This record gives sequence, structure tokens and C-alpha cells, in this order.
Amino acid sequence: MIRVLLADDEAMVRAGVRAILASGGESEVVAEAGDGREAVELARAHRPDVALLDIRMPRLDGLAAAREIVRTVPGTAVAMLTTFSEQSYVAQALAGGATGFLLKSGDPYELMAGVRAVAEGAAFLSPKVARYVVEDLGRGGGGGRLAREEHARARVARLSPREREVLGLVGAGLSNPEIAARLHLVEGTVKAYVSAVLDRLEVRNRVQAAIVAYEAGLVETDA
Repeated sequence: MIRVLLADDEAMVRAGVRAILASGGESEVVAEAGDGREAVELARAHRPDVALLDIRMPRLDGLAAAREIVRTVPGTAVAMLTTFSEQSYVAQALAGGATGFLLKSGDPYELMAGVRAVAEGAAFLSPKVARYVVEDLGRGGGGGRLAREEHARARVARLSPREREVLGLVGAGLSNPEIAARLHLVEGTVKAYVSAVLDRLEVRNRVQAAIVAYEAGLVETDA
């Protein structure tokens, strides 16, 4: 069972998220916080597998709480629970160590899958969030979005067909066990493929690899 700390200043949101996670049978909310400072304190006390944090909270916002939890509770993975209008904060949260970005308006399955993925050490970007990240990076220079996409495709061309397949599934937010099941491989083999993909792409983590996957067109996003 995945132990989750849920932090949001709206009680109705917490109730809804708690119910969704309980319905999946894989996660349980072991602590709830109404502000960022309380979230940090409860993370230290309960050592949950995942801290699911709203971005806008009183006393200490979710971005600052994420950084503090990553720093002081290294065994806890952090995922941000956001609204569509808050996607501009994604880069800051990435820098702070968060590995999951979930939309409050997203599908319940997406919430359950995202919590499971980050708990297993994977990265999970809601498809709409991932598209925003790619577009935002494209606006940041380096010849614009088309140039970035071309560069990403060139990087992906270095990979073998199987490695490209694995990269696409990483970009879709699947964990190593899920990729193993999808491709009918043992988990150790998938882990080796993921490590090879990170090395060949010269990226530090699965979040960066997922962004390359989106830029290269390996992952479909909703219109």
C-alpha cells in the first residue's frame, strides 16, 4: 500500500482526492495538511511514500514545501497537484525536486497512476502539463520550438528501436514494472534500458527524459 501525505487548503479537494485514491485500492492517505508548513511537519513525522502537494497554500506554498520535504525527507517522493493556470510553476517545482505533476481537473485514473509512478521512482507528467513544459521550453530560445523538436528527434535517433519504445513509455508516465508488463520483459531488463536511455540522451533523470520524449513526438498529448 502506498502511503500518501495530502496537502491542500481546501477540505473539499482533500476529500475528493482521498476518495479517488481509496477507490484504487493501492494508496491510502495517512496524513492531511491544510497548509505548507503543516505538510512539512507531517512529512517528517509520517515519512510517507508520496507527498501530494497543492501549489497555492497559506503559511508556506507548495513549491517551498516541496523543496523542504525533498531536503529533509529524502525517502518521500513529491508530486504537485495543480490547476491548469498554475503550470507556469512547473519549472520551479522541477528544480525543487518534484517528480510528478497532476491536474486537479484530470481523470481520476491519471491521479492514481501518477501517485503510483512517483512512488515507484518514476516521473509522471499529466499530458497537458507535459505539453505546456515542452511549449514553454520551445519559447525559451535555442531557435524556437521547431528547432528543439528537431534536436530532440536527432537525440532519439541515437537509440535502438527498443530504447525508443521504452523512452516513449517513460514519457507516458509508466513505471519500470508497468513498462515491463507492457513489453513482456523482466523488470531488471527495463531498468537497464532506462539507464541506457538516460546515458544516451545525456539527461539526469526521468523527468528530463520524458520531456525529450514529448519534444520528439514519442508521446501523444490531448488537443
